[in-house]
Amino acid sequence: MHEPVSHLLFISPDANKSNPIGIYLENEGYHISHVKDGSLGLKMMRAGKFDLILINILLPNVDGFEVLKQVRQSHVTPVILLSDKDEEFERVYGLELGADDYVARPLSHRELLARIRARLRREEYATNQLLQPFINAGRLSLDTSARTLALDHKLLNLTDAEFGIAEILIMNKGQVVSKHEISRFVFKRPLVDYDRSIDMHLSNLRKKLAHYDGNDLLRTIRGSGYMLVQKWV
Repeated sequence: MHEPVSHLLFISPDANKSNPIGIYLENEGYHISHVKDGSLGLKMMRAGKFDLILINILLPNVDGFEVLKQVRQSHVTPVILLSDKDEEFERVYGLELGADDYVARPLSHRELLARIRARLRREEYATNQLLQPFINAGRLSLDTSARTLALDHKLLNLTDAEFGIAEILIMNKGQVVSKHEISRFVFKRPLVDYDRSIDMHLSNLRKKLAHYDGNDLLRTIRGSGYMLVQKWV
């Protein structure tokens, strides 16, 4: 039985059937839909179902950042931004808007493929983890059925939001999870500008972990998000 083919939406001024990136990805087994401007890309995104979206920042009509903003208003589909320059401002701004990754040109097709595969694996892993009633990560034990979290077998009294944050961090242990990913997973909505609720819930979660000497478990990665520290898992 064949595995389903991942369907990617490629939004770029040079996106077409003869584009080297599209040809390379199709040769690697992906189905690619090509769109040359942001407005058409948004229409296609809303009309179809895609496993991942590649967005070039420089686009006619609607630029890549605006496309990303509108994608995040209604969709949780993984997004990788493509840029013609490697600038910190663009990279950080794109990640803050909800991009899952940022790749600067000239880019290696193999590197882009590796990033796409990593992102899709992460989505698949998170989905599979949700089907598992128990998830263990070092000193932490999470029961998705009972919605409980224990540290060194001591049960923590968590709110629904705190449990949801702990769940997505444990599912992605050792990896940075952005506020946008947390908002989509926990609250089922895109992150709103200047929304500090995630910081508040995470601060409360830290305090409850610290009560049982677990204050070093969570790390804030400035400008990127949060991580369950690898040394503990």
